[in-house]
Amino acid sequence: MGEKIIGVHAIEEGLKRAAAGSVLYLCRGMGGHTQALERQAQLTGKVIVKKIAKVEMDRMVDQADHRGAVLDLVVPTKGATARIPNQSVKEFCSTLGEDEGALVLVLDEITDPQNLGAILRSADQFSVSLVVIPERRSAQANTTVVKVSSGAAQYVPMATVTNLNREIEYLKSQGFWVYGAAMDGQVIYKTKFPKRTVLVMGNEGKGIGQLTQRLCDHIVTIPMSGHIDSLNVSVAAGILLYEVRRQQAAT
Repeated sequence: MGEKIIGVHAIEEGLKRAAAGSVLYLCRGMGGHTQALERQAQLTGKVIVKKIAKVEMDRMVDQADHRGAVLDLVVPTKGATARIPNQSVKEFCSTLGEDEGALVLVLDEITDPQNLGAILRSADQFSVSLVVIPERRSAQANTTVVKVSSGAAQYVPMATVTNLNREIEYLKSQGFWVYGAAMDGQVIYKTKFPKRTVLVMGNEGKGIGQLTQRLCDHIVTIPMSGHIDSLNVSVAAGILLYEVRRQQAAT
């Protein structure tokens, strides 16, 4: 039918924009959080509630940790509450005013859905204008990602592209400056981020690809003093996004 969502917080957010025909599946015999979700679904006047056996729900989401609830979401196709669709980078740039700033987050082969979900949660909190991910060799916005993001994945504008480097080059042609995150870069508090910034985060193990790194105008890093010499990519993305937005708000 539509997009299957698991996780209490993600379902709560999904119910806020569910269109007629959406179905909330609940495991029989469960109470607590499922009862609260059932009440929220009923209040929408649009969402059908169906109670099924746990074994049916396990099959529905391929044994994912559903906690007794799955929302099969239909989103509105029109109106202010519609989910922002996957758009192209060119479409995104065409909506920007001549002097309008923006923050674009490029994810170079982030393969762990848990990391992608956490990054999208930060992207929502720091009002990222667009998240760009490759079609291949990358986690996609599946049920796990939506759950980990606590529903934020439903709000963040995304572009899924076939050639990441080509899109970065196009963004540069539109006045964006590109900053890649790597261990040997300039520390972020000594870096001045412009009003049109692209931040590139690399793969969990190998970092940013060589060709992609060559396209970056600057390489930046987070200064650390602990015993472990690196941060999880989702944590690093949150810190970098905060710093970019902090600087942009101050100008």
